[in-house]
Amino acid sequence: MNIFERIIYALQKEIETPVSFGLYHLCCLTIVILLTIWLCIRFRDANDKTVRRILCIAWACMLIAEIYKQIVFSMDVTNGIAEWSYSWYSFPYQFCSTPLYVLPLAVFCRGRIQKSALVYLATFSLFGGLAVMIYPGDVFIRTLGVDIQTMLHHGLQVIIGIFLAVHSRKKLSLRHFLRAVPLFVVAVGIALGLNLGVYHAFAARGGDIPTFNMFFISPYFDCTLPIVGSVYGAVPYPVFLLVYILGFCTAALAVYFAVLGIYRLCLRRKKA
Repeated sequence: MNIFERIIYALQKEIETPVSFGLYHLCCLTIVILLTIWLCIRFRDANDKTVRRILCIAWACMLIAEIYKQIVFSMDVTNGIAEWSYSWYSFPYQFCSTPLYVLPLAVFCRGRIQKSALVYLATFSLFGGLAVMIYPGDVFIRTLGVDIQTMLHHGLQVIIGIFLAVHSRKKLSLRHFLRAVPLFVVAVGIALGLNLGVYHAFAARGGDIPTFNMFFISPYFDCTLPIVGSVYGAVPYPVFLLVYILGFCTAALAVYFAVLGIYRLCLRRKKA
């Protein structure tokens, strides 16, 4: 192995797989809660420039951690020899990966695109982060660095999502939420296009077709997500896709109003 491969190998340190609500998970939850409270109190009325800086820092952390994960998942070591092979199942375009692409829109764009991105981060992205932070399920593996990346990524989704929801508390309305829906639909469309494109590209070459199921909506691989997964196969694919979109929109809206409801309740008690 060369120096670069030795470094990557060192970063693949294995541990006992963490469990949901185990010590590691609870420590990560505590850190996320404390950082969220601090950020919301300290910067709830921050100006746009400060908000963009916060989002830029979060994006840089997510991006660096994702690059690390992609490299680590692409290298295996057998008898001291490094073997490189890309793991298509870990391609960074799952629902929870969308902040990697939406955060730059919120930081560098202006106008409607920026507003849509900000609302998306405070709704859909927040929902995805909370789902994993509250119940990690099988996201933990034996690689320490990847477990850290997982909690960092989803933890930042929660922190940034709640912060933006609190920051935009005076704009609470269904119309405000609807700005994020087109962005989500576009993201789903891209995921579907990737699923179809990659599958047929490998099928045309012949041989094995890797598991490539972005957003878990591929018509060629089962959807393993809770609730919507039970719909897959039970109804025609277009109906499943519609249920998927409506289900995620409903969940994101519920999370958005819940966060702002809790914030307003705390604010009233403080004034009382």
